[in-house]
Amino acid sequence: MPETMRATVYRGKDNIALEEAPIPRARFGEAVVKVTLTTICGTDVHIMRNEYPVQEGRIIGHEPVGIIHELGDGVVGYDIGDRVVVGAITPCGTCFYCQNNHWAQCAGYENEWKMIGGWRLGNSMDGVQADYFRVPYAQANLAKIPDELSDEDVVLVTDIASTGISGAESANVKIGDAVVVYAQGPIGLCATAGAKLMGASLVIGVDWIPNRLEMAKKMGADVVVNFKEQDPVAEVKRLTGGRGADVAIEALGTQHTFENCLRSVRPGGTVSSLGVYSGKLETPVEPFIYGIGDIRIVTTLCPGGKERMRRLMEMVRTKKLNLKQLLTHHFTLDNVVEAYDLFSHQRDGVLKVAITPTALERKPAAEQAEEEEEVLETWSGI
Repeated sequence: MPETMRATVYRGKDNIALEEAPIPRARFGEAVVKVTLTTICGTDVHIMRNEYPVQEGRIIGHEPVGIIHELGDGVVGYDIGDRVVVGAITPCGTCFYCQNNHWAQCAGYENEWKMIGGWRLGNSMDGVQADYFRVPYAQANLAKIPDELSDEDVVLVTDIASTGISGAESANVKIGDAVVVYAQGPIGLCATAGAKLMGASLVIGVDWIPNRLEMAKKMGADVVVNFKEQDPVAEVKRLTGGRGADVAIEALGTQHTFENCLRSVRPGGTVSSLGVYSGKLETPVEPFIYGIGDIRIVTTLCPGGKERMRRLMEMVRTKKLNLKQLLTHHFTLDNVVEAYDLFSHQRDGVLKVAITPTALERKPAAEQAEEEEEVLETWSGI
């Protein structure tokens, strides 16, 4: 039995490396999962650039699919070999924050609060861009994968789907609402899908990259706006009869997109912020209607836990949510540094990269293209 594994390690600003590391062991209440598929998240890029602080030497990554390799004492209802997903947020289920439904702020059994304490994997403990990873509070966080779903079907429920959809949930999108989503990266695309799933009658996706605008339509946008060709605020006002959107979702994390949300939302509406901001964020008084416009600003960090994962996988299983189409590039773990270079520089139309421990066996191109066309026809009829 090997004692070491490959792992993607943060070594300081703009420095990540694939290194050898000990295979973790499961302690009481924990599990060890053998990774079969993971991804790179935009937050991982923030870490690489030292825009979000983590300890040097940390194994990074927080979007895993895998097979249970080891179970610690106290974990019941699972077997070695079970296929599972584990959310980026791993709540304990018992602390003050979990008991008040703030899973992402979990303080753990120790009840010692730390900022966004529920985000442990790749943040306060070693993450999942490796051959194996350790799952804290495994009973609350191991979500079994339905047999009919592939790894690629479900890997994105772990973070970006949960996060993006939560942007619409936290904003309390209602049937018939008009919603604008600024930035159609992976999080924004899932926010677009979430707004449509919650009953919005008009969903407007804003970006400038053609393949992202096209994907926004597939994920539920009724209208897309290229902000390099049109003033998105003016277009939102036009489409809503001059009133403004009921909900504006910020999915990039910049001052400009945050302000555009404030300018796009109607008085009494909601700005839902999902972006990770670096540097200073300001709220200009005029679009905020001098603080007396009844505008509500909410923030959300990815809801986690096995029940959240189960519900999202059910949306995938019943073909209400197609996440696999967001995986545009595939790499092996041995090429993870190359994958970061591509993803962080947003080259080649990348949306999300899928990372497997070893090379996948690919079907002949013609056969694979035929299958993908059949899948798109199925989804287009839903």
